[in-house]
Amino acid sequence: MTSYSTVKLPDFRNLGVLLRIMLLAEGLKLLASCVWAPDLAVVYAQFVGQGVLFEPVLLGNLLVLSVIEPWLKRVSYRQGVTIVLTLGVFIAVVGQLTLGVILSDLEGANLVSSGVPALAIGGAILFYFNWRHLRLSPSLAESRLMALQARMRPHFLFNSLNSVLGLMREDPKRAETMLENLADLFRALMSEPRVLVPFSQELALTKAYVEIEAIRLGARLRVAWHCDAAPVDALVPSLILQPLVENAILHGVVPLAAGAQISVEAYEDDGSLVLFVRNPSAGDARDHEGNHLALANIRERLELHFDVEARLRTYTDGTEFVVQVRLPIHRERSH
Repeated sequence: MTSYSTVKLPDFRNLGVLLRIMLLAEGLKLLASCVWAPDLAVVYAQFVGQGVLFEPVLLGNLLVLSVIEPWLKRVSYRQGVTIVLTLGVFIAVVGQLTLGVILSDLEGANLVSSGVPALAIGGAILFYFNWRHLRLSPSLAESRLMALQARMRPHFLFNSLNSVLGLMREDPKRAETMLENLADLFRALMSEPRVLVPFSQELALTKAYVEIEAIRLGARLRVAWHCDAAPVDALVPSLILQPLVENAILHGVVPLAAGAQISVEAYEDDGSLVLFVRNPSAGDARDHEGNHLALANIRERLELHFDVEARLRTYTDGTEFVVQVRLPIHRERSH
């Protein structure tokens, strides 16, 4: 089980992180030009002229950080910050020295003209990512509590316990299994929101939840599992699949007197884990407040863990309501 610490370096192999770094760096460069230049014409000239050195240094930093990213994950946050900032200053000074040889009109490299700006920009960018992570975490916890209240509905718990009582005499073993499944579900609901778990664990929890609902709904609930091709060791946020299946049952099976079949599909595609949950469209499920809350909660957790590399989309395919989740595959590193 993997968890994200309170403070951590950004993932320098994440597309969203790289785009944000480039935008922040360019924005800081523009701000510096606006502060020191007397008019807009000079601002434009400085901004464009500085690009001869700035862009190669920026791209060089991102390339090196991307290469050493796995190693950076193994050092402490303070060590990582020191390494990233030192590397930024070094590449800036070396870059200016190299370009000074190629372009005779470029000033010689020194710590003031290249190293200090690199240190300032690098520090500002790391501060932003740390602030962003800490800002999202409380929001995540609050959203998690709201989703917990919405998902663990009182009547679900009441019906589940009634089903256990009904099974006590006629099938004690099955009643015991149902209580164990309920305990597993509550344990997952109360776990740390920033935890990543193997997909096999999330799938097992979802199947345990379906077993609970099957006691209550009987033959009305039918689930087709297509998960044999899924990467079971891929790390996913806890409770990423179970709420989707719960919504499919609540909005696609419960409203129909004869019940219905939902399908759950998971597979690996081009380095990503792809999830599909389909259910009959009994009205527009997107209009239900609980459904909207659960989907918003999942989107927020995907953004926290994977930034723009993960996405969730919903759509109607004929008579089916479909939820698709796509997230990059991360695996536990052996120590």
